Amino acid sequence: MLKILFAPSEGKRSGGHFSPLNSNSLIFPELYQKRLEVIKYYEMLVKNGSDEELKELFGLKDRQEFERYKIPFEIAPTMKAIERYDGVAYKYLKYETLSSTEQEYIDRNVILFSNLFGPIRASDYLPDYKLKQGSSVKKLVPEKYYKENFSNSIDVLIENDEILDLRAGFYDKFYTPKASVTTLKFLKDGKAVSHWAKAYRGAVLQALSIHQTSSIKELLLLNIEGLSLNKIIETKKKREVIYTIL
Repeated sequence: MLKILFAPSEGKRSGGHFSPLNSNSLIFPELYQKRLEVIKYYEMLVKNGSDEELKELFGLKDRQEFERYKIPFEIAPTMKAIERYDGVAYKYLKYETLSSTEQEYIDRNVILFSNLFGPIRASDYLPDYKLKQGSSVKKLVPEKYYKENFSNSIDVLIENDEILDLRAGFYDKFYTPKASVTTLKFLKDGKAVSHWAKAYRGAVLQALSIHQTSSIKELLLLNIEGLSLNKIIETKKKREVIYTIL
């Protein structure tokens, strides 16, 4: 089968209709206490931090926006992670428009990397939160902490599945697969793009779910709207598939 590594987004939907965060909300419940180490420091900062500390933590300038993120996780409602995130890639994925079978494919096969909660399944349940990419939480650096404490469990989860790594580069810091991975690169007028790369990662993920793609070989045979397969560059540990944006 195919496991897909995916990045979160700064943009998130507010609210939720499910129970507050608990040990059953996220994958790897046996490591929930490890997650709580980061969450504890985050909530201490949210509760007691100065305006300057909160501006840095949230990546926000307007103090009025802080209030949205001050609801304690013990009472804050949750929603499915794949629906919580609302950035460019997620808008192009259009998860809410997919059939139940297509959604199940994503829920089962997509591993996200949250700046606060670490590695999670698309189907895990998250409260509303805000943590600027690259921010430390008191003494903890989340990407280093989660890589150290969760990598073995991710390896076991992936086992012998093929890996399609659709993460933005920063999220490599959370987890380095032991096996060879496939990545995608998108060119427009011969140049690599960044903003549109997010959009087309979402579009590719949508296509994978619609076609129930189970291997890289099947991915390479897909006709994805707006993209043309350009070339494939292979090394010992990585296959880079390059698409041209039409």
